[in-house]
Amino acid sequence: MIFLVAALLLLGVLMGTVAHVPVPVSVVAAGVIGAWLLVFAARERRRRHHH
Repeated sequence: MIFLVAALLLLGVLMGTVAHVPVPVSVVAAGVIGAWLLVFAARERRRRHHH
């Protein structure tokens, strides 16, 4: 639950920041976040299949 609250808080900060930074910075940040989510999803899927 704490993780969800922290993620939502970070999302709010990032969404506010996106309006003030150049587009390439926003695209790079979105790519990094997307890659992190893919890695997280793959690790969770692997963990659930092994247990």
